[in-house]
Amino acid sequence: MNNIENNMPPLQEPDRQLYFIEKCKELVAKKSEELGRPLRAVTHTLGCQMNARDSEKLMGILEKIGYELTEDEDSADFVIYNTCTVRDNANQKVYGRLGYLKNYKKKNPDLMIAMCGCMMQEQVVIDKIKKSYRFVDLIFGTHNVFKLAELLYERLNSDTMIIDIWEGTNEIVEDLPVDRKYTFKSGVNIMYGCNNFCTYCIVPYVRGRERSRNPEDIINEIKRLVSEGVKEVMLLGQNVNSYGKNLENPMSFVKLLEEVEKIEGLERIRFMTSHPKDLSEELIQVMKKSKKICKHLHLPLQSGSSKVLKAMNRRYDKERYLSLASRIKEEIPDIALTTDIIVGFPGETEEDFEETLDVVSKVRYDSAFTFIYSKRTGTPAAAMEQVPEEVSKDRFQRLLKLVQTIAAEECNKRVGQVEEVLVEEKSSREGMMSGRLSTNNIVHFDGGEDLIGQIVKVQLLEAKGFYYIGKLVK
Repeated sequence: MNNIENNMPPLQEPDRQLYFIEKCKELVAKKSEELGRPLRAVTHTLGCQMNARDSEKLMGILEKIGYELTEDEDSADFVIYNTCTVRDNANQKVYGRLGYLKNYKKKNPDLMIAMCGCMMQEQVVIDKIKKSYRFVDLIFGTHNVFKLAELLYERLNSDTMIIDIWEGTNEIVEDLPVDRKYTFKSGVNIMYGCNNFCTYCIVPYVRGRERSRNPEDIINEIKRLVSEGVKEVMLLGQNVNSYGKNLENPMSFVKLLEEVEKIEGLERIRFMTSHPKDLSEELIQVMKKSKKICKHLHLPLQSGSSKVLKAMNRRYDKERYLSLASRIKEEIPDIALTTDIIVGFPGETEEDFEETLDVVSKVRYDSAFTFIYSKRTGTPAAAMEQVPEEVSKDRFQRLLKLVQTIAAEECNKRVGQVEEVLVEEKSSREGMMSGRLSTNNIVHFDGGEDLIGQIVKVQLLEAKGFYYIGKLVK
């Protein structure tokens, strides 16, 4: 007799979670019957693509349990906040929402509130929630997202806050329900964690050390996704270029890409994020010859100053970065390069900032995510001499102006061309659809909803800074 027939939870994953999904389903169905309506759940996601992918897993589990997914928090019976802690303002935003939910829960005592994600890996956060937000029902972190059903079942059978935070793990559990935002494209985790310890970044402390998934599991997942209609996958990791180093049989990221390329029916491959210190000539050549890897590379700069880069522990300097960017553009002339840049890092001088402007001018990014440095307690940079806020804000505005000017000029270069577009959704522009080019730029064009999920040819008629207005080519 197996464990389920014995009414005992299996010990092995994912069977254990599938067991708890069924147990929760019974309780949710009973409550729904009492209320005369389905229970509703909403998930709020803050942060990166890794968090977005985790939220798809959370929603998949909730839907399997019997919750009706909604985007309306005020009508929800279960609210999950999947948190980010890269910048302090993300933490403050979460505390603000918890203050709102406190009053809402007084009116609706049956409301369930769960907190998960990177912010929950910080002990100071857990202590604050336990002290000031006792009405929260569930707290879990980044390493055990897959345990939602088990933790929910535990909470449904008790009257106390359930806290389950893992400091780290070698366990990777993927074979559970997923509710994808799009039927035709999907993120695929290839690794978890980070070993880089940039001095400004909290990620290695909250997501743990690098752990790579077995290539066979990744390939099988993508094949399954393709069989379900997925045309494009985004391979996800904090630093995809170091994929495979900790596997029992080590495998490079380049080799994984070559294997993914062989999957029949898959039309587009994207990946992020690449760390400049690990990006190899082999990767450049694989991207150059590939028929499926998109012509887009996100290559975080963070700063153009070699002095600041050293203080950041980025392990490359300005010259190496410029050489790498030049090599990429030389081999793949039609590639779109995007980046991340921090201004106001501790100790940054005006000369350091001008070095950043110099790199932006030379590389000519198609777009850039620009940030004012945010002090994160627990990181080495938090103890360094901070740049005055007014100085950082001034530099930020100057950088933004340069980035936007160059991006518009680069965008203009493609006007008139006919490009393939993966149609994603109805555009915010009346009567138009929107989709993405291989370069990741958005294009809006006339068309019907029957095109969603298809790859079509569109002529780019007009550049609008970061996006295009186009015409469907039949």
